[in-house]
This record gives sequence, structure tokens and C-alpha cells, in this order.
Amino acid sequence: MKTVTLVFLAFWSLFILPLTTPYPKKFNYSVDEEKSVVEWTGASPNTAHQGSFAVTSEGIEVIDGQLKGGTFVIPIASIKNYDLPKTIKPVLLKHLKSKDFFNIALYPEAKFTLTNIAPLSNIVEGAVEGANVMVTGSFTLIGNTHTISFPARLDLQENALAVEATFKLNRIQWGMTYAADPKLKNRHIFPEVDIHLKVSGVRNEG
Repeated sequence: MKTVTLVFLAFWSLFILPLTTPYPKKFNYSVDEEKSVVEWTGASPNTAHQGSFAVTSEGIEVIDGQLKGGTFVIPIASIKNYDLPKTIKPVLLKHLKSKDFFNIALYPEAKFTLTNIAPLSNIVEGAVEGANVMVTGSFTLIGNTHTISFPARLDLQENALAVEATFKLNRIQWGMTYAADPKLKNRHIFPEVDIHLKVSGVRNEG
């Protein structure tokens, strides 16, 4: 009788277990465009300029409380300059949009696609204060795509998330070589651009 009972329970479990197996909780978040920005600083031997880009995304995926994926779009037309007078500012922005730099006529967007995020336990030089994750993804700029990794501070809540990071990008890697030759001396523009990323997201309804 005992054997029959065990067999019956084993048979019955084949139907019960699929009903009780927990499924991963998946949520999508969208970027809060009013609170999100990509700030940049470009420099030459004698001067530096600061500005920003807007950033947007409707596809940030969180599974079981962990950030798993997302694609972030940077519209190049949103570029701003912070430091120049109003009369000179348009001259710089027009040049940055030209084929010498972003070539906006052919490449109106830059894009970052998250491929991995891992806990960060060590201190990384130049990282934002409180950095707790290492972010890796593919970054597409003026038609070229390369993998980048950078430390970031991630604050993930049930209905909101925030990411902040500071790192450097070498524009030459994406083919942006204008004035990159040190032989130009004072007209030389350093290849590395300082990036300060601040992204806020909200969970989508439904």
C-alpha cells in the first residue's frame, strides 16, 4: 500500500510542479528624458568645451530585480554647449555636427546596447563615487560599433532606477580623427572625451 501511495504522489507531482514553478518577474523601464543626460568635455592644449546630449530608451529590462538589458539612443541633434557665449556657440555646434565630427547628415544617432552588468567590488580610478557595477555593452557612433565597459553607480528600485557614470571615450576608435594629430600643437584636439552619464528610468505600466 505504501508503495502504491508513493507512486501515486510521484505521478501527481508531474501535474502539480509546472503549476507551482515560479516564473521570473520581468519589467520594462523607460528613460525619464527630463532627468537624463550625457555630458561631455572635449579639450585641446589651451582650452576645453563642455556640453551635453539627450538620451532616451523605451527598452530597459529588469528581471527578478536585476538589470539585464537595454538600448539607449543619443540623438546627435540634441547636442548642447555650456561654456561659449551665445554668439559663438552655434559655430561650434555646427562644426561638431559636420562630417569632421559626428556627420549628423548620415548618422543622426549614437546608440548603446547593454550586454552585461556585473557587481563591482574594487575601486576603479576615475569612477563615479559609489560605483557598484561594471557596465558592458556595444556603442555605435558614426557607423562604427565597439564594445566598451565602464564602472557605474546603479540604484534600482521597484518603480524607478538611476545610473550615473564617469569615464573616457577615445573618439579615434570610432573613426573620428579630426585634429587628432599631436603635430598640430595648439590646434590639436585630444582624442579622449570625458563622459558624465546620468540616466533616470521609470517602470512602464502593465
